[in-house]
Amino acid sequence: MKNSRLFTGQLAILLCAVLWSTSGLFIKLINWHPVVIAGGRSFLAIFFLLAIRYKQEKPKKLLPLFTSGFWYAATMILFVIANKLTFSANAIVLQYTAPVWTCLLGWIFLKERPYRENWFSLALVCIGMFFVFGNGLGTGYFWGDCLAIISGITFAANSVALRAMKNSNPLDVMICAHIICSVFSIPFFIIYKPEINTGNILSILFMGVFQIGAASALFVYGIKRVRAIQAMLTASIEPVLNPVWVLVVTGERPSLSVIFGGAVIVAAVIISSLAGRQREVGVSK
Repeated sequence: MKNSRLFTGQLAILLCAVLWSTSGLFIKLINWHPVVIAGGRSFLAIFFLLAIRYKQEKPKKLLPLFTSGFWYAATMILFVIANKLTFSANAIVLQYTAPVWTCLLGWIFLKERPYRENWFSLALVCIGMFFVFGNGLGTGYFWGDCLAIISGITFAANSVALRAMKNSNPLDVMICAHIICSVFSIPFFIIYKPEINTGNILSILFMGVFQIGAASALFVYGIKRVRAIQAMLTASIEPVLNPVWVLVVTGERPSLSVIFGGAVIVAAVIISSLAGRQREVGVSK
């Protein structure tokens, strides 16, 4: 029974990561303003997630919920903009630095002092970012790279806020974030008037219902059945697949420096997580 629970949890996280990884492709395919894409996707996701959350206990405190939701909404908006301004590979690997920033923000706001492996991983992340940013400076995508790294920091802020809330329902935070994102995008819908055609409509429907809606539900289902380290390691397939989908469909090819820098960043996060897990095992013994 336990093995079955673990398998379904890992499978849910894997499917979640695969769906998440398609974001770069569809952001490239939809010829709308990035904030309009983020808002349209979130608007559809709200209904999907509310249907899943139906009959669950209502949240008791709204302010902490809004705070965490704000950071997640900022993450989604910044990531979509970054994808429009730089290569998809750059955007995803720079956002994937979030676990390292989480350590630093946790130290500042939760007084959780980073361990040696966290500092080592931060050093590796800095090396990886050097190669990714070097590519951005050389090809004119510097600002997109900057927004991608900021999206990693806001994602980390969301994780810290969630940790501070402890017993909160992750679905509540995601729904709140999508509401914030949708409301923020309304002026952009009015100003930029998105082109309505079959390709754009089908793409935004897929993103809202599957890429972010179903993926969120799968993540919440999986994270209750597997350890955080297992979830992180399984989800590490996302930064690998994201640029692959874009390459296959659009032909956008990341440079060798981005591939190398991305590999260093992913390795840094995995090393930090494995070391942290080993430390937990040692303490429990």
